[in-house]
Amino acid sequence: MNSISHVPMEQRGFRQRQRGFSLIVVLLILVIVSILGVGGVQLAMMGERGTRNDRDMQVAWQAAEAALMDAEFDIEGLPATSSSKRNSIFASGNTDIAKFLANCGTSAQSVGLCALNAGDAKPAWLTVDFTATGNAAPTAEFGAFTGRPFASGSQGVQPARPPRYVIEPIPDPLTSRTKAQNRYVYRVTAMGFGPSQETQAVVQIIYRN
Repeated sequence: MNSISHVPMEQRGFRQRQRGFSLIVVLLILVIVSILGVGGVQLAMMGERGTRNDRDMQVAWQAAEAALMDAEFDIEGLPATSSSKRNSIFASGNTDIAKFLANCGTSAQSVGLCALNAGDAKPAWLTVDFTATGNAAPTAEFGAFTGRPFASGSQGVQPARPPRYVIEPIPDPLTSRTKAQNRYVYRVTAMGFGPSQETQAVVQIIYRN
């Protein structure tokens, strides 16, 4: 005769409880792994965004630096082949101060040339709109008076648009105020743009010619 072994009720209940506990542990492990996975993805995305933002800011800074150099060329009348030079305005010891207008010039050879605000008034570079374009823009675009090209647009990682600058004359502190004609140094402020126009960088120099 075949003998049938009977498992006590207590032992069967213990095994069922073991299986239930194992299922809970597995589910907890899956939840923890899922949380870690989601956290890892979020960290990776944050790192990518941070890297992209750094890259875009570097593009904007380099564009602004290029605009400063273009402004220096503008002041010096370089390159010599430019057909729109205005270096006579900045002649050392004989600056044509009338070309520097309140709120910055917007036409002809006064574009981007800003009169120095007196007293406690904000300097022009803090009030001018560097994002404005077109014929009435109060800032000078890269190459407008030097004829130099600037790569920009939507192709690859490059500035969305050319950088712009303004120039303000400041009486040269090294020159005696008793002289009939004061010499000037020039505060040049430039804004560069990243691959997106919302990414902007501003740099400034004092230039003596």
